[in-house]
Amino acid sequence: MNPKRFRRNWLSAGVGVIAIAAAAVVGSASFSSSASAEEMMVERAKILKDIGVYGLFTTFKVRPSYYMLDAAERAMAADEVDALVMAHKDKVLVDAYLTRGFESESDFMLRLNAYEPLNSQAFLTEFAATRLGRNSDVTFSVFGVTKPLNHTTKEKSPDLLKALQETAYSAPDPKYAFMIPIAKDAEWWNMSEADKLKRMEEHTLPTLPFLVNVKRKLYHSTGIDDTDFITYFETADLVAFNDLNIALFSVPEMLNNTRYGRPTVMGAIMSVKDVVMALSK
Repeated sequence: MNPKRFRRNWLSAGVGVIAIAAAAVVGSASFSSSASAEEMMVERAKILKDIGVYGLFTTFKVRPSYYMLDAAERAMAADEVDALVMAHKDKVLVDAYLTRGFESESDFMLRLNAYEPLNSQAFLTEFAATRLGRNSDVTFSVFGVTKPLNHTTKEKSPDLLKALQETAYSAPDPKYAFMIPIAKDAEWWNMSEADKLKRMEEHTLPTLPFLVNVKRKLYHSTGIDDTDFITYFETADLVAFNDLNIALFSVPEMLNNTRYGRPTVMGAIMSVKDVVMALSK
């Protein structure tokens, strides 16, 4: 990773596998072509299943200057950011994660999902003007888009697709989230579709036992950011997540990765307001 990405000006951030096949949300649907991205209203359950949704992950480090503000002003920061989220709720879905204590390079992460990337940019531009935003630096940012399944489709791999659809998350509500960028080598991109399918089937089968306690989502980034995929996970069982990764590292497809993580970002799943309150004590 170019170290300049970790030092770039914060406002620039606005513009910027579990298995790659399994990581895409099963049953995703595209939004209606009759409605433009600008017109689409954000509904949480729908946007997290749709394809053609742009995801922007940004991590921040709070500056010491934030803690030079008096306690009363810091206490106002949570309401200020919460009001901003509400003002943009029809255009951008904002999720927040407390990374302080889990990460050395960041204190919190925001995940923005939107049908139009300019809406995410507008949110981050306004966030930069808040008390917390003025006193935070971006340490990492990555951008991608949700797409249909490429390999484990009904036509190419019906049995595996059926197994994926029938293996639903059934564990307690997730407490932790992970964001892991992945890049593939030239050999992968030049494989035949048949060879890719074989690799993905080898990749996906060992992960099936873990889908009951690990949620997953995939964003595609080739050409629109400096990685190929963004894998996003949620879980309440860190041992299961560790075992899942061991299973993934044991399949041939992993040999085609030139990047897995760097960074791997772990955060506690919290509301935006609760994250700001935790950082404002």
